[in-house]
Amino acid sequence: MSTAVEAIYIFNQNNHCILEHVYRSRPPPPHAILPLYQRHTKPRPSVIHLPDVNPPTVLFSLLHANLLFLSTASTDVEPLFILEFLHRVIDVFEEFIGAPLLANKIESSYDVVAQLLGEMCDAGSVCNTEPNALRDDVDIPGWVDKLLVGVGLPGHPPGSLSTGGHKQHLQLNPSTTGPAIPWRRANVRHTSNELYVDILETLNVTLAPSGRPLAAIANGSIAFTSRISGVPDLLLTLSASGGKIGLEKAIELPVFHPCVRLARWKERPGELSFIPPDGKFVLAGYEVNLMPSIHDLKSWSNANLQLPASVEVLKSLGQNGADFEIRLAIHNTFPGSAPTLQTQRPAFGSRSSGTSTPVFGNSSNAGPTLQDIVVAVPIPDGVRSVIDLRASRGEAYFTASENQVEWRLPTKAAASPGTATLRCTVVGPVADEDTDGMVNGFHSVPTSGDYDEQQDTYQSSAPQPINAPKPRDKQDAQDPKKVQLNAPLMPSSASLSFTVKGWLASGIKVDGLVIDSRRSKGLGEGVKPYKGVKYLTASRKGIETRC
Repeated sequence: MSTAVEAIYIFNQNNHCILEHVYRSRPPPPHAILPLYQRHTKPRPSVIHLPDVNPPTVLFSLLHANLLFLSTASTDVEPLFILEFLHRVIDVFEEFIGAPLLANKIESSYDVVAQLLGEMCDAGSVCNTEPNALRDDVDIPGWVDKLLVGVGLPGHPPGSLSTGGHKQHLQLNPSTTGPAIPWRRANVRHTSNELYVDILETLNVTLAPSGRPLAAIANGSIAFTSRISGVPDLLLTLSASGGKIGLEKAIELPVFHPCVRLARWKERPGELSFIPPDGKFVLAGYEVNLMPSIHDLKSWSNANLQLPASVEVLKSLGQNGADFEIRLAIHNTFPGSAPTLQTQRPAFGSRSSGTSTPVFGNSSNAGPTLQDIVVAVPIPDGVRSVIDLRASRGEAYFTASENQVEWRLPTKAAASPGTATLRCTVVGPVADEDTDGMVNGFHSVPTSGDYDEQQDTYQSSAPQPINAPKPRDKQDAQDPKKVQLNAPLMPSSASLSFTVKGWLASGIKVDGLVIDSRRSKGLGEGVKPYKGVKYLTASRKGIETRC
């Protein structure tokens, strides 16, 4: 199975090809590929087989910022390899020409884009995809060069030393470059030395109508920001409840940046030894199975999943069965949390001298906070409207264009634990005649359709008090026929979104971040960088409760 990239095409939001770069063979042109891609219904798959093309071709696609990236392969290739290359191309483009990635930026910076595509892949073989290493090989014109090109003059005047020539001059001098590290630029210098660790976990949980967990997974990523001079050699230590065995059980399917020494991780799980790239990058990713054990499933509860909030849906309520109720349970306990998990970064506007070294775990008194709670309830297509939305906390509204009820709770409302409720009433499609023989609110004779003069009017009927209570048997009893008619109009699920700062569902935490002074080079004497850590757990409609 080969790993060759044949071509890459980029289309704008108007389906116009703004870039075509062919690496090898003779792939189909973009004007022939696009109709074959568009004939598939949305959402279109990332990998599409095109048997009608000669030779048969596999099409790989990726959508990003209203731009469509396509790549072709006429031989047997690894799909994940091509898709990962497209992701790397997007990341590199955003690094060099700026984010968000727009069509006009690509068109105006084609000289840089062409160099990047040529350096990243040579004759179909992927070579270099690290932004820091590409900066030493790609010439980025400055404002002087752009001004000279705009008036029709050469970008680099004769006798001047271009950026690329200067970089080549530095590369020829081994005393100025240090070790050849592909992911780190040479001669990195910073006035303030800082190291930040951000751990983000995204929840994906599915609950049965009874509340029993069907699937519970947390996808985590460790983002690292390095602004430190020289070539530092770092050691990041992670831990979890249960020690070494608990950490191996918590972190499943780990993936690492190429800078991580895998031998150190295999020998001592939880220790990440690496030389970081300059700037912000993703150090590692992992997956955590939050499902309780078989013994715990016998006595399941939401606490076993360590969820700070949960949703329950009650439907077919009311006399006609047209009401449904959402119950949101908010918990103020976070298993494994401590008041030290909050961010330790300096306050906004403050400057770090590069000499302070806060200790991980004992510098903040604030605990985890539950924020941005949003409950989304998809409504069936047969519902005409949702009325009488009554929320005990926050505000709720119905969006007809999306057929969805959205219930938002502000941070203050989510701070207090307890149960919040939302009661709604659905309105079905318009019927020509209801079951009581009324047409548009007036009684009629079924045979002739004339007005019934013998029918009691509101003047002849006995007056009733406004607040007179209804008989209990009529107030609580449901009409089985109407309940059955309104059953298809009830929601089938509800999703919960929220963010928790200072807490991770997996229980993973950072024990320390140490600089190995013996292996590090060019740090300077007495340099103690500022260190900070932040934890964040997020659910983007990731907790789904079926009903």
